[in-house]
Amino acid sequence: MRHITGLATRVLALSLILAVVPAVGQPSDRFRTPWGDPDLQGVWSYATLTPLERSADLEGRTFYTPEEEAAYTELRKTDRPDRPGVDPGGYNALWWDGGWVLPDHRTSQIVDPPTGRLPLNAMGQGRIAARREDRLAHPADSWLDRTNWDRCLTYHGVPPVGTNYNNSYHILQTPDVVAIHVENIHDVRIIPISRRPRLDSRIRQWNGDSRARWDGDTLVVETQNYSEKTQLRFLSTPNTKAVERFTRAGSDRIDYQFTIEDDEIYTQPWIVERPMARLEDYIVYEYACHEGNYAMTNILAGERVREQSVVGGGAR
Repeated sequence: MRHITGLATRVLALSLILAVVPAVGQPSDRFRTPWGDPDLQGVWSYATLTPLERSADLEGRTFYTPEEEAAYTELRKTDRPDRPGVDPGGYNALWWDGGWVLPDHRTSQIVDPPTGRLPLNAMGQGRIAARREDRLAHPADSWLDRTNWDRCLTYHGVPPVGTNYNNSYHILQTPDVVAIHVENIHDVRIIPISRRPRLDSRIRQWNGDSRARWDGDTLVVETQNYSEKTQLRFLSTPNTKAVERFTRAGSDRIDYQFTIEDDEIYTQPWIVERPMARLEDYIVYEYACHEGNYAMTNILAGERVREQSVVGGGAR
């Protein structure tokens, strides 16, 4: 029997937590900071196998049947390289941190629009098509053609969608600031909980400029001023605005929601909802991405070899 690592154990625990914690949280007074704010501190996971968008074959279907969910989970978690969802050129399934299907069995993380799909307008659809064509034509002319995560700049972005890898937030609070340490590539979001003025709109950042406020027991974080170089896990522009909502819903759960607004590329604002489960005794180690990023050298060297083979008339 295969040895089960600590990571696999934590993923199993995560699935059990999300399955048993009710949607209606326990009394919020149990989870307060010494100064009286809701206590969001700890390490939390936003891992889930549920895709951001509903797949085309499930059009009109908000929920999986038990049989569909079991089959989909098995497909995503099997470590055979010929299975979709597992990259044979990367880590095997032992290292994946994908979590499980959302506890309410939804077929998409997107809850609005009801289609579970990104409400792209014509410009948004055109930009996605153009980006796809550009990446096919220029896979690695230089490091600038690679993604921000290939380049060890950012990974999940703000707000996070979740991937197969390192889906954790370590949250710390003071009365005036919330700090969110992102595991992968080691970003730290320092977010004022105050009326501190935003950065000038001419100052653009990889993860945008965030400001927070309390709406009852919910921490609302508004982010804008994204860089034109920002690459989120969905289409965005420098005009994108994100509104995240963190609500402590019990000892082991934060209810998390985000809304994306950008009328340049979307026909309407769209909303994602998913819980975050507490990871007990989870240590977020340093993610030394640049120091170990041998892949970039190999990607660029491999592309130069491919180009020479094409120029020389060799095998493509």
